[in-house]
Amino acid sequence: MSRFLTLITVFAASPALAATGPFFSLRNTDFVVLLAFLLFVGVLFYFKVPSLIGGLLDKRAATIRAELDEARKLREEAQELRASFERKKAEVKDQAERIVAKAKADAELAAKQAQADLEATIARRLRAAEDQIASAEAGAVKAVRDRAIAVSIAASRELIASNMSAEDANKMIENSIATVDQRLH
Repeated sequence: MSRFLTLITVFAASPALAATGPFFSLRNTDFVVLLAFLLFVGVLFYFKVPSLIGGLLDKRAATIRAELDEARKLREEAQELRASFERKKAEVKDQAERIVAKAKADAELAAKQAQADLEATIARRLRAAEDQIASAEAGAVKAVRDRAIAVSIAASRELIASNMSAEDANKMIENSIATVDQRLH
């Protein structure tokens, strides 16, 4: 029905109706053009060109729809990949932060251990130095004592030798031998 109305509208709007003289004559070029146009439209409908064009358009629409669906799927996959990469990026960032924190803690622990080792080394060296000082002091005291004993023995010998008679000296020697004999046996 709409096709028929379209044809009537095309026919009514044609300049052929405005022409003078008989319209339905083959000498009227407007009529001939109208007949050629109607014949052309008839041939198009006979060979089902509108349905072929409609089919091609439907096929193209289906292809476009499939491409849009594919594009939607690709977009969703891309969004999933992006989300996955974002998660991995966050995980890597967290892992890097944990590694840095552990490294800092290890460095602090190593610094504390080095400080403790240094303090222990210093304490050992101080003790060793104090022991050396004490040993040197004891050696010096012993050397002074030995020297004092040697000097006092020499002085006593000279004093005793100058004040003692031969008889007292023999008596002393006998007493010394007796004391040594008692202590050795």
